Amino acid sequence: MRIIGGKFRSRVLATFEGDAVRPTADRVKESLFNILSLRFYGARVLDLFSGTGALGLESLSRGAREVVFNDRSKESVAILKKNIRALKVEEGKEAKVFNLDADVLLDYMKEPFDLIFIDPPYALDVGVKAVEKIAKKGLLKQGGVLIFERDKPFEGNVEGLEKYDERKYGKTVLTFFRPIEG
Repeated sequence: MRIIGGKFRSRVLATFEGDAVRPTADRVKESLFNILSLRFYGARVLDLFSGTGALGLESLSRGAREVVFNDRSKESVAILKKNIRALKVEEGKEAKVFNLDADVLLDYMKEPFDLIFIDPPYALDVGVKAVEKIAKKGLLKQGGVLIFERDKPFEGNVEGLEKYDERKYGKTVLTFFRPIEG
């Protein structure tokens, strides 16, 4: 797994051994970041189910001012912190790392985000609940984008958010949301 663009381009990230954790494939990540290319500079980003931090670190590489990382797995957070140190990212300023349940972290968040990545474990239904809570709390800025990654299309609607795009890459489906204006 590597950073594909920006100031950390081509840097290799630490990851898990084996198949227990499913990182976003480089091909999917490259497509995603091409779609979002002009949204990173100065952005405040939430990487809610961050795992090793690949999506959030790619955001920092491309000019995001701050990324809030969260994963409830202590092992994931340990690898994330290793990647942060390897890239010499300033933890506490550019990168804020939490080891909480996603629901608890969202309760704690007050300031909205420009970009939100939700890439939960596919087997659990925690991602949909997180999208609903983000909409209810207004944690996505007007003009912001929430990207939900899963192995199937997003079903239904979320009050306060508009599903405006959905793309399939092999077994991965990316669903894009934005706040409904008004």
